[in-house]
Amino acid sequence: MCRNRPISKEMNGEYRPADCGTLRIDAWEVGLLSDFEEMSIAMLQRGMEVGEFRSKELVLYYMTRIAELDKMGPRLNAVTELNPDALTIADALDWERQRQGPRGPLHGIPILLKDNIETEDRMHTSAGAMALAESFAQRDAFVVRRLREAGAVLLGKANMSELAKFVSEAMPNAYSSRGGIVRNPYEPGEFDVGGSSCGSAVAVAANLTAAALGTETLGSIINPSVENSLVGVSPTLGLVSRTGLVPLAPTHDTVGPMTRTVADSATLLSAIAGFDEEDMSTRKGIGRSYDDYTRFMVEDGLRGARIGIAKHASYPELDAEERRVLERELETLRSLGAILVEVEEMDKLQRQEWDLTVLMYEFKPAFNHYLSKLGPQVPVRSLRELIDYNRLHNPGVALYGQQLLQEAARKSGTLTESEYVSTKIRDLRLSQAEGIDAFVERYRLDAILSPGHTGVAAPAKAGYPSITVPAGYLASGKPFGLTFSSGAFAEATLFKLAYAYERATQHRKRPTFGK
Repeated sequence: MCRNRPISKEMNGEYRPADCGTLRIDAWEVGLLSDFEEMSIAMLQRGMEVGEFRSKELVLYYMTRIAELDKMGPRLNAVTELNPDALTIADALDWERQRQGPRGPLHGIPILLKDNIETEDRMHTSAGAMALAESFAQRDAFVVRRLREAGAVLLGKANMSELAKFVSEAMPNAYSSRGGIVRNPYEPGEFDVGGSSCGSAVAVAANLTAAALGTETLGSIINPSVENSLVGVSPTLGLVSRTGLVPLAPTHDTVGPMTRTVADSATLLSAIAGFDEEDMSTRKGIGRSYDDYTRFMVEDGLRGARIGIAKHASYPELDAEERRVLERELETLRSLGAILVEVEEMDKLQRQEWDLTVLMYEFKPAFNHYLSKLGPQVPVRSLRELIDYNRLHNPGVALYGQQLLQEAARKSGTLTESEYVSTKIRDLRLSQAEGIDAFVERYRLDAILSPGHTGVAAPAKAGYPSITVPAGYLASGKPFGLTFSSGAFAEATLFKLAYAYERATQHRKRPTFGK
């Protein structure tokens, strides 16, 4: 916590408050501004530090944009609800800043939360499900407590794919029965918005919030971040607590930042990472995480870095235009000093199937346990009761069905089935020992590169980190991204690579809302 600190001078693009790390403001960011639009967390923090505006004004700005763009105009539908206490919290933090100084780089910064992250306040936690529309959590999720301690303003909840798109394969990426369809701001109603953290992604991309948290099970942060020209981070399983998260698959679920810049993601991850005695997975992170990931961002971070790619850049899922964009960006990486290591077997690793078998078995016991703890206002207490409720009250079921829920309900819930055990063992072997770990060690790689979200399955199954960065746009205006992945707790390296690439290319553009 930073208290009673002097305001220091800005020098060489770095703003250094005493004893509180580095708030990096890149000169190229200044040209992106329209009021608070496209402002990074560091720029917002500096503006409040020098008295140009207050947190309360910032919250009002985002509230206005939500009203104008999310509920009217292009009707992005990214925000499920605003925190009724947001202005009060911002006002209190402004008062605290004036008298005691800021707590740190997130003091007074509005953050949006995916609607499967619990908050102990007047906001709901529904995971997009109509059956949970009146669910109020009894306490904050661990990551929410960390954000409150850091001085962030919890702006509201973001729409999401219903139950992290685990209702029906026919259900669109961006649909929930409670919140409706989320639209991509780059071409509302045309471009895929991704899932399941679609509302978090769209809200950040459209400047409806300073930053957001999403959750990842099998691409749910990386996929919508790519589709909305964002930086998204899926952390190592065990770096960030999942306590207070509506679960999908406990051996996959994690929480991560979704932002407009790499620095913002590093700042946000620094705040939420850490040991939680209620989440045993975070024991693995003790001594392997950092209080400040922004210190790994250096302009020449790609120089000498060994990055694995598929031999001859063979990504058959890309069309001709996407392949040209990829080739262009690979040349950019080379020009920045990266050593691109072509690996013939990489294609097999990056095309691992998005197999739902493990999720199918893990969902029922985890979800039933979660439901059992909810208040009396929630009409369901088990997966079976949810299925029955949906059949009677959920219009989305009539449109898309709920075959994923029904299939999960048929599992025993004991995780004793041979199919579950053998699939879990296979997934870990192919993604870890014979996958990412093997490639990183054999070819001495700092990271593995994949276009967009094509290679996200292996790190998601392994529980290993990925970070995606905007890499330009197709002729249609559709965003394109590059994703860097590596071994367990390699976030510092990934931030270094991603920042150097972002700094050199500056690809991100604000959305035009289809104009």
